[in-house]
Amino acid sequence: MRNFVITTDSNSDLPIEYIKEKSIGIIPHYYNLGGITYGDEVNLTPKEFYDRMRAGLMPTTMASNPQVIRQTFQNYINLDLDILHISFSSGLSGGCSNVMAGARDICEENPDAKIIVIDTLNASLGEGIFVIKAVEMKEEGKTIDEIASWLEEHKMNFSTFFTVNDLYHLQRGGRISKTTALIGSIMNMKPILYINEEGGLVPLTTIRGRKKSLSTIFNYMIDNMGRYKDDNDIICIAHGDAPDDAMYLKRLIKEALPHKKILINTISPSIGSHSGPGAIGLCFMGEKR
Repeated sequence: MRNFVITTDSNSDLPIEYIKEKSIGIIPHYYNLGGITYGDEVNLTPKEFYDRMRAGLMPTTMASNPQVIRQTFQNYINLDLDILHISFSSGLSGGCSNVMAGARDICEENPDAKIIVIDTLNASLGEGIFVIKAVEMKEEGKTIDEIASWLEEHKMNFSTFFTVNDLYHLQRGGRISKTTALIGSIMNMKPILYINEEGGLVPLTTIRGRKKSLSTIFNYMIDNMGRYKDDNDIICIAHGDAPDDAMYLKRLIKEALPHKKILINTISPSIGSHSGPGAIGLCFMGEKR
């Protein structure tokens, strides 16, 4: 049985320290800001990216590059490693289909190779938790097939709730109408969204006021955990350059669930281009999406 590597994409929003420590392979998603394409060797810091958005620059995004995918996979195959790739939602990007096509081509050219692609139907640290669980199981001695089977079986137990601070970016991405965005902004309404069973980001409700919207996604998390409340060993908070709000959520979680590990990281520019500065996501394991 060959050894294997776990790979994912930059939209999983995992901390760079974790990626390096666990030797996770990363396939980049791209964004263009001010006429410059970022995502490969050249990148902005999260602070630089969100500050430029606040100054009025509007980024565009691009999915993963098929040539980069093929080269990344081939490099691991050349080392006699199989690959478990954990992908950004096919419901939000064409990147997953690019990865599946690349994996299929590489396996046709290398009959002894095995590449398993998991479509998480999730995003940000909701995707990242898949990676964390896969790494834990690999370190316990589980095989690539055992890990892939577990992830597929529990796919709908990885939950992600979001709220955003500025409705304009949702309107620009076609999630809400221009009229809804205008009225909502005037009334200080904050949408609550979640990633559904098809992997799409869909509105759930609207709440007036920022702090109340944060408390609402926390309450949704508690309600959705169900029987996973005790088994949920990690809860993730993703934020669009809003560290104070992330710490507020962390305090709420620690008061209710003092023994849980909490991971906080910034939302990657490829996702943040659509959610904007101030977006906050809660990612965890629950009984349902």
